[in-house]
Amino acid sequence: MGSKTKIIVLHMKEIIYTIVFLVLAVFLIVLLTLMFRSQSHDSKTPAQHYRPGVYTSTLTLNNNALEIEVSVDEAHINSIRFSNLEESVATAYPLIQPALEEIADQIYQTQDPDNVEYSKETPYTSEVIADAIRQALEKAATD
Repeated sequence: MGSKTKIIVLHMKEIIYTIVFLVLAVFLIVLLTLMFRSQSHDSKTPAQHYRPGVYTSTLTLNNNALEIEVSVDEAHINSIRFSNLEESVATAYPLIQPALEEIADQIYQTQDPDNVEYSKETPYTSEVIADAIRQALEKAATD
C-alpha cells in the first residue's frame, strides 16, 4: 500500500480573497444582466410605422387657417412645420412658432406625439398644435 499522501497548505488570506472576488464577480454579472434586460423592455409603446411622405393638417385660429406639415419616413417623424404661416398671423400670435418648435423638439426625441409636455406660457395653443400634429400622423399611419 504505497499511497503517497499530499498535504496542501492554504493560507486563510488566500481563501478569503478568493471568496470575495467570486462574490463580486457574481454581483457584477447579475447587475449587468439586470441593466441590459431592463433597457430592452423599457419601451412600452410599440414603434409606429408610417407611409413615407408629407402629411398636412389644418389648424384654425380666429378665421386664419394654418397648415401643419409633418414629414415622415417608415419609422420616424422627420420634420414638423407650418407650411403657410404668414407674417400677419405670426405677428398676431407671436408665441405660435416657438410653441410649435418646442412640441416638435419633444416629438423628435421621443417619436411619440402623445407624451408631449405643454408650455406653461401657451398651454392651449400647444394643445391645439399637438392635436393637429396627431391628425396629420393618423393620415400617415399604416394599419
